[in-house]
This record gives sequence, C-alpha cells and structure tokens, in this order.
Amino acid sequence: MSTNTAPLTSLHGIGPQLADKLARLDIHNSHDLLWHLPLRYRDLTRVTPIGALSLHGEALVEGTIRACDVAFGRRRSLLCLIQDGTGLLALRFYHFSKAQQQQLAPGVKIRAWGEARRGSSGFEMYHPEYRLLDQGEALPLADRLTPVYPVTEGLQQPRLRKLVEQVLQKTAQDTLPDLLPATLLPAQLNMALRDALQYLHLPPVDAPVTQLQEGGHPAQQRLAFEEMVAHHLSLLRLRQQQKREPGIALPVHLKIQRQLLSALAFHLTNAQLRVTKEISADLEKPEPMLRLVQGDVGSGKTVVAALACLQTIANGKQAAMMAPTEILAAQHFAQFQRWFEPLGFRCVWLAGSTKTAARRDALAQLSDGSAHIAIGTHALFQDDVQFHNLALVITDEQHRFGVRQRLALQQKGQLSALPHQLVMTATPIPRTLAMSAYADLDCSVIDERPPGRTPIQTVAIDNQRRATIVERLRAACAEGRQAYWVCTLIEESDVLQCQAAEATAAELHNALPECRIGLVHGRLKPAEKNAVMAAFKAGELHVLVATTVIEVGVDVPNASLMIIENPERLGLAQLHQLRGRVGRGSAASHCVLLYGSPLSQHARKRLAVLRDSDDGFVIAEKDLQLRGPGELLGTRQTGAVNFRIADLVRDAHWLPQVKQSAELLLRDYPEHVDALIRRWLRSGERYART
Repeated sequence: MSTNTAPLTSLHGIGPQLADKLARLDIHNSHDLLWHLPLRYRDLTRVTPIGALSLHGEALVEGTIRACDVAFGRRRSLLCLIQDGTGLLALRFYHFSKAQQQQLAPGVKIRAWGEARRGSSGFEMYHPEYRLLDQGEALPLADRLTPVYPVTEGLQQPRLRKLVEQVLQKTAQDTLPDLLPATLLPAQLNMALRDALQYLHLPPVDAPVTQLQEGGHPAQQRLAFEEMVAHHLSLLRLRQQQKREPGIALPVHLKIQRQLLSALAFHLTNAQLRVTKEISADLEKPEPMLRLVQGDVGSGKTVVAALACLQTIANGKQAAMMAPTEILAAQHFAQFQRWFEPLGFRCVWLAGSTKTAARRDALAQLSDGSAHIAIGTHALFQDDVQFHNLALVITDEQHRFGVRQRLALQQKGQLSALPHQLVMTATPIPRTLAMSAYADLDCSVIDERPPGRTPIQTVAIDNQRRATIVERLRAACAEGRQAYWVCTLIEESDVLQCQAAEATAAELHNALPECRIGLVHGRLKPAEKNAVMAAFKAGELHVLVATTVIEVGVDVPNASLMIIENPERLGLAQLHQLRGRVGRGSAASHCVLLYGSPLSQHARKRLAVLRDSDDGFVIAEKDLQLRGPGELLGTRQTGAVNFRIADLVRDAHWLPQVKQSAELLLRDYPEHVDALIRRWLRSGERYART
C-alpha cells in the first residue's frame, strides 16, 4: 500500500479515539496528514531578552519566577512575574488550577512563548505556553520553526506535529510521486512535491515567516499550482467525456429566424448578434454544446436564449429552459409565448405551483412532442417529466443551481444523443473565477447594453433620513413612475424577512395613502406572487415592496426608482442585480442604498464601489476581493472553489499557466491525470459522479 494513502491506524500511536478526533479535521489517512498544513509558525529557535520585547510581537522568553499570586480585578487571574537580566514580564492566566499555582513558585526557572501585550505595569503575556526548567537544566532550543496546525478538542499541537513528522519520514523512504512533470511547472516553482511539503511542515530557522504567513512562499505556491491544475483537469476530463457523447446537429433555418427577428420591437446589439452566431455554430455540430453566456444586468440574454430555442425547434426537436424562481420562469414563459406561438410553436409551463390537471396536460404534450419548449423551475427535472426529443437545455442564473440539477435536466434527452447545454448568468463572473469554475464550458460575453437604457444614479443615504426618501417616493409616483422597495435582514429566517417586508408595506400604506402598494415575499403562494408581479408590470401598482426574491429577471420598464434597505448586508453582485431592476426604460433612474449607521469602514468601501461603477464585471472583481469566491458564485454545493491550499484571489496570476499545464498533461501524460485528480479532489471529478 502506498504510504501516503495508508489508514491512520497504521501509524504508531493512533487508535480509534485519536482517529475519530483527526476525522473531525477531515484527516482520514496519512495522505491527509501531509496536506494538513500549518496555519502559522513560531520561532522557538532563540530566546528573546525580556527587555527586547516589542508590543504585539510573539517571542520565546526565559526567566526566573519572582512572585506568583491571585489578582482580583474585573476578572480573577493568576499573575506570575518573571525576570531575566534585562527586565520584568507578567504572565497572566485567567483559567488556572491550584496545582498550577503551586508549580509556578518563586525561584522556579521558566521558558514561555506568547504575545507581548501592554499591561498595567509593563508587558504581559496572556495564557502563554510554558515549560518549567530544572535548576541548571540547559534545555535545547528548536533547530527549525515550529508549525501551528488547525486542531480540534482533545488534540494538542505536539501530538499532531509528531504524527506529521512520522508520515514525512515514511514518505521519504517510499517517495511521493511527482505527477506534475518539472517541464509543466513554472521555473520558480520547480521543486519536488515532497520537498515542498517537508519545507512547509519543518521550515528551517531562516525561513521567511512573513512570506509563509501570506501564502506566497514558493513551496506553498508549488502546492497551490498543482492543486489548481488538478481542479482544471477534472473539468477538462468532464468536457472530454461530454464531447465524446454523440450530439444532435441542428442546422440554422434562416427564414424562420428572420420571422422572429422582424417581430421583435428592437434590433439586436452587435454583442447579441456575435453571441448568437457562436451558439448557432455550436448547435450545428454533431457534438453537445457546452457554453456559458455571461451578460450584465439588462444586456438582453433572453432573446439570445430564444434564438437558440428557435434553431432547435425549427429542426423538429424540443428545448427546455430552467430558471431558479417561479417569478423569473413565469416572465420567460410569457415572453416566449408572445414570440413563439405566432410562429406555430407551443410552450408549456412546469413549476411547483402548477395545478394537477395543467401539469398532466403539460407532461403529456412534452412526452408526445406536441409541446416544443418547456419553461419552468426545478420541477422540470423531476422523474415523471419525459421529453419526446429534447435537444437543448438552457439553465438561467446558473449560480442558483447545483451541478446535479443542471445535469439531471440534461439526462432527460434521448439516450442515443446528449442535448446541447446553454448556461446563462446575469452575475458577471471575474475572469479568474470563470477560468477556474467553468473550465468545462466555452464562454461568451454579451458586453453591450441595448440602446435607450439610461444610466442609473446610485446614492447611499443614512436610514435616519428615511422620511426624505418616502417623500421622494411620493414624487416619483405622482409623476406616473413606479418603484421597488427591497427589505433585507441579516437573519436567514424567511419569517423575519417577510415580517420586515410586511411592516415596511404597512408603513408606506400609512405614509402614502394616494399610492397603490404591493407586497411580494418568499412565504406567499406562487399564484399570489405572480398576481402581484403581473399587477406591478401592468402599472396597476405604484410601489412593489419585496424581499430579495425580485433580484433576477424582473423587467418593468416604467420602474425608475429602487430603494434597498440595509444594503451593507448584501454582496456587491446581489446589490448590482437588484439595482438592475430599474433603468430599463427611457426615464432617468435612481438607486437609493438606505443603510443603517454606523457603517464599518469595510461596508463604506463596498458601497462606494457600487456608487462609483455600473459595470458588473468591475463590481464582480471587487466582490471577489472583498468576499471570496464561494460567496460570489454561490456554489458551495458544486465544489467549484473548495481549494485546500490555493486561493483564487491570491493565486489568480497562475491561471493562464495552470490552463496550459493541464491541457499538456492531458495530452502528453494521460497516465498521471486520474492520480492527480484523486490526490487533490476527494470526491474525484467534480461533476462526473453526480
């Protein structure tokens, strides 16, 4: 058995109890111990004179105890004064035992490690690690930096260090294979994998501690690079598997395409035309399309999706479009009906709220092929949904779905061929994330807005000026304009969010009796939600009070004012999405960020980004820096960004070379690929086994 995958119980000193504690840290075999890297390091290689301590500096000190007593202040503590030839230092323990108090007796020599803080009469260390020295004992100092690992209850640092050293010694005999050849590594990272791990677990005394703490040391970067290659390979492998499947060639029918385009009330932008051509070329090939379309808020992705559907159904096949919410799906359905039914194509609707009889009819029409396009929510991939000849699957707002859901719908296609996949998102994804999280997809970007869309003026206003905003709302309604008022809460509770929205709606009813106000939140029945949305879209309501349920897709050109309460509690990308509900008509539009004070410096910085830019890609890059990839993509369930060592923000500069190395490894060293993916991705290829 290879050393680095040996069970934990094969290591000296590990029994079932310790194995259980290690499992809490996601350590299940000796391989996992090697990859359980230190959080930081301590320099126990030298003793610092007490007189040379610096504020907030961590250091190893040695001295003689001069006094040790219980001190009574705001909290009871054990205060131990030690002295060397250069000064006095207090060691303070808030949790201590009688035995400990007796051990720390005057005259005893002690060596302690901790952070120097300012105390009432000089420097203090709170709860330092320490060791008592026998009289005349010359305890040797460490000959390398001491690693500090993530631990769990009942597992101490010394025990974990010994286990890691044991695995490193065994690995030295067995060797850890370098699955990434030196020719595929950046020159500055060209070191053996085992050497990199040895350095990080047992760094030499002269190791650059600051660089190690920041994750920028070549040994750390060597591991991060290989991990990113493994993730990229898992996506390339998935892409290979999908592309090997037979697809359905769907030639474009120009005559019917012109019919649809001539019926539109607008002309496509150059960006829409370019992306439509890219999709059309994919659909004409006898292999499955795998394409991601990114488009900022209001860039016009829906018509691009409609043209892909048209190319599919004009060839006698079926298309399905899945949206994350019933509000968005209902809007797509109404739009597609207007476009396709005059051409003789039938659309059906499937969602959780679809009544039994209507659902039965829709299922029958999909099964016998009399329905050409299915639009709905996750209800589309339930077991009883059977298509006659599904050839195109469109997933709107991809980041709202898990990979399993996207692939479950794709499996509804014919057994003999895989449907084409089109994935759409209005949340612009920074290039770094797109390269990492969506490497299995070709990417298209709609980077142009339709003409006539007005810029949105964004202002941040303290909630103490709420009355002023209500008056502004009154004026907008008097001019015949419509507005959104979005309520957010830091709590996840649907009940609390809905209560906040209900309270705001009641407040506005009282303050603005002349305005018609509607309310939408997550606890309304779908039919009620849809009725309120339809009334707002028809201009029957002046103000729509809502939770973030209206974040995506809602299109009401007459709405020109967006008020977002507590914007500091949302991510920039989500705020940008909400803001994008206005500015869809020709009237000047405004977004008011109604924040609660005091605002932290971090929150001020974030809101300033939104105020200063309306470019979704710029905002997404800032969001990535401020919040991290997991929050931005919303893909905890996909495993897209579950890196152990790599950091997509810190290590983004490697991504072009990661992509190149992964492709070359796949081409020139195919025998290494599976082992490399297994080494870094515990669940194997990210999508392949879903």
